[in-house]
Amino acid sequence: MSSLAGGDVQAFGAELPAMFDGVKLAAIATVLYVIVRCLNLKSPTAAPQVAFQDTALSRFLLKSCPMLSKEYIPPLLWGKSGHLQTVLYGKMGRVQTPTPRGIRKFLPMQDGATATFDLFEALGEHGTGDDVTMVICPGIGNHSEKRYIRTFVDYSQRQGYRCAVLNHLGALPDVELTSPRMFTYGCTWEFAAMVNDVKQAFPHTRLVVVGFSLGGNIACKFLGESRRNQERVLCCISVCQGYSALRAQETFLQWDQCRRFYNFVLAGNMKRLILSHRSTLLNSNSSSIGAADLSGLYAATSLVQVDDSVMRKFHGYGSVKEYYEKESCVRYMHRITVPLLLLNSSDDPLIHPSLLSIPRSLSEKMPNVMFALTQHGGHLGFFEGAVLLPQPLTWMDKVIVEYTDAICLWEKSQRDGSCFQPSTGHTH
Repeated sequence: MSSLAGGDVQAFGAELPAMFDGVKLAAIATVLYVIVRCLNLKSPTAAPQVAFQDTALSRFLLKSCPMLSKEYIPPLLWGKSGHLQTVLYGKMGRVQTPTPRGIRKFLPMQDGATATFDLFEALGEHGTGDDVTMVICPGIGNHSEKRYIRTFVDYSQRQGYRCAVLNHLGALPDVELTSPRMFTYGCTWEFAAMVNDVKQAFPHTRLVVVGFSLGGNIACKFLGESRRNQERVLCCISVCQGYSALRAQETFLQWDQCRRFYNFVLAGNMKRLILSHRSTLLNSNSSSIGAADLSGLYAATSLVQVDDSVMRKFHGYGSVKEYYEKESCVRYMHRITVPLLLLNSSDDPLIHPSLLSIPRSLSEKMPNVMFALTQHGGHLGFFEGAVLLPQPLTWMDKVIVEYTDAICLWEKSQRDGSCFQPSTGHTH
């Protein structure tokens, strides 16, 4: 057998530290590469892409809403990752979350259900001197106590807006169902009841309709269902919705951008919420849910399976395809005539890019529609900040109020006969 000479052993031993240093450097370089890729650090910041028709209103809105034409700058270290924006919103909510004080109202429905919403009075006079109420529809399974809702409500109150926030049927942990039915993807009954109650309680108020995620679908569907629903409505803002559940369901089963994982998590949340009300949903002569449906729910690993087992049956749909077709706002949005702002983010891991052709097409066909697409922001994230810590208020909070302020000024100018001189250029 051959053996290393003493000098060779010493030379090889001397090379070991250098080899280990090389391995460590390669490992560090690999980790840094993965971090840069995962955090999307090389992605440039940019102003939102805004699609609209060239009208006097759209020119005025762009002049009056500088946030729609300025760079949106997320936190440097993590804010360019749509996943982290989404996860931090979901787990952390917001930082330094305020606790607005409101009054909870209970509205009996014709089918025995009890809708609830929280009413928050304005904390100051609105800039136009008008009485304006934001009627807000939260995201899936959400309610007025969620942190992102509390942050937005507090900011809106301080800008002179009264706020009414729907609590999705079955979403509040301390409020029991009074009928064997929960909220669904596109049921507008509870939202309509809240809007009508606000109109009756405040006969001189004007309304601003705001919907987040699933709430955006309900808000837009509500407005498009009837011209009467648009009476006294100044405008509508929809944030991070997918517009068509039928088109979204296929993309939500794909692993691209981890959508299948998000689907699994959301399905788990819905299962827990439904099962927390199992006694009311099952033990009733009028219940549409049976033991076999419950078995299907236990086995469900995706939202479409949850919807097929339980959710579609609350309103008697024969198939999940019919449920998605008839409950999606894409069937109704062409009937909306009030100013409509549709906000989405390019890196929203829940919304496939193909779905964004819907709002873009609407903005090209309808003069009242403006579609703003940010480069970053995730799903209902839109955090802002310098390096690490985000600011309490997000870009989303501020741009909704800025757009609404501009609409209020425009409406006041129309009533008073004022004449604005907006800039002549526009950005696509």
